Amino acid sequence: MDFKKAWSLVFMTFVLVLSSAGASKTDPYFYKNEVFKEGVKSVQLYRDGGVLSDPVYELGSDEQLILKFDDLADDVKDFSYTIIHCDANWNESYIRQNEYLSGFPDNPVSDYASSYNTTVKFVNYQLHIPNEDCTPKVSGNYALVVFEDGNRENRVLVQRFYVVEPKVRIDALVKKSTFDSYNGEDQELDCKVYLENLRVLSPAEDFKIVLMQNKRDDNAIRNLKPSFIRENELDYDYSKENVFSGGNEFRYFDIRTIRRNGENVVETKFIRPDYHITLAPEVMRAGQDYKNYKEMNGSYAIESQDRVTDNDTECDYVYVHFFLPLGTELVGGSVHVFGALTGWNADKTNAMTWNPDRGGYELCMHLKQGYYNYEYVYVPEKSQKIDAVNLEGSHFVTENDYQIFTYYHDQSARYDRLVGFLTINSTLRK
Repeated sequence: MDFKKAWSLVFMTFVLVLSSAGASKTDPYFYKNEVFKEGVKSVQLYRDGGVLSDPVYELGSDEQLILKFDDLADDVKDFSYTIIHCDANWNESYIRQNEYLSGFPDNPVSDYASSYNTTVKFVNYQLHIPNEDCTPKVSGNYALVVFEDGNRENRVLVQRFYVVEPKVRIDALVKKSTFDSYNGEDQELDCKVYLENLRVLSPAEDFKIVLMQNKRDDNAIRNLKPSFIRENELDYDYSKENVFSGGNEFRYFDIRTIRRNGENVVETKFIRPDYHITLAPEVMRAGQDYKNYKEMNGSYAIESQDRVTDNDTECDYVYVHFFLPLGTELVGGSVHVFGALTGWNADKTNAMTWNPDRGGYELCMHLKQGYYNYEYVYVPEKSQKIDAVNLEGSHFVTENDYQIFTYYHDQSARYDRLVGFLTINSTLRK
């Protein structure tokens, strides 16, 4: 091989390696709910007073959000946090931090306590937003970033939250999808935005809405334009573009006590040095009739029925064993346990393993005592699509929560304002 051809081959190989590395690198200016440290568990962010609430509060109000998480370690870490303003698509906004934050950009996570009388040692950390050190000044999407040792690049976790300035009124309706067959499985979310307190020159261009089901971002509906524009009214009345799979009611289990078996638990065993919980045998629910029961739409609550005074520091960690029997291994993708207990992510941390001897998928997760919802999902290879329908089934009568976010970005603004928010339950459908 002559020198020019050899050098060309080396150069192309180098370019391909760089391209591959660049493609796999996480965008540092895009923010999603994520945990970066293996020992960090039980991350929750909610409005004070309601552990199942959306992480949304009104600008200028007395409301606060609470972040809680555990680090499975004996020692206290040097954790700090910052808050980043994002656009409607969760990319970092083009405004300086001092324009959207009052106080200090970086602050220590100083509220912590060690576990007490548990088999697994951990440190519980808590943080309230806003606080006297750091308060958002404008509405919009925000990413709460916790990092270690004063280095923002050494991330511990990211959690999304929302600050709303209620300038518009939203009406919404959940109903059976217009184009579903008689025994359909989809739900249609129609909504109207009333511009009562805003003077808008280009409503079709200046507004964005985001429709979410059960706080999930992976199947959120974005970039809808109004189907009709009337005086002070934007109508998003579609028949296909605003349709979600109805899904099924979430599975659940109760591990609030280790003294006896809770709901959907068949065995609680102490295998030194840890407790192990085996869940009741599962079945694939696709094709089965719908069963109505009360659940939490994929969320979980840290609680104990044992004799404790503080759930945050006295609820123990146990190993929970999941098993989903199937006739054959599903090729071309992976099966995951999914819900708020996985941060609404389907990744390698919650991917199940096929066991040919047992004829099913299994997974062991380290979870804190509490009451949990979850479901099984399938993710095709090289795809971001999370599919629950083929394993769990789908029904248009399923009870779901929907969140509607309305953003306003006029011609002079440099960021997306969150001017409206509504949560609605599908049981209100007509």
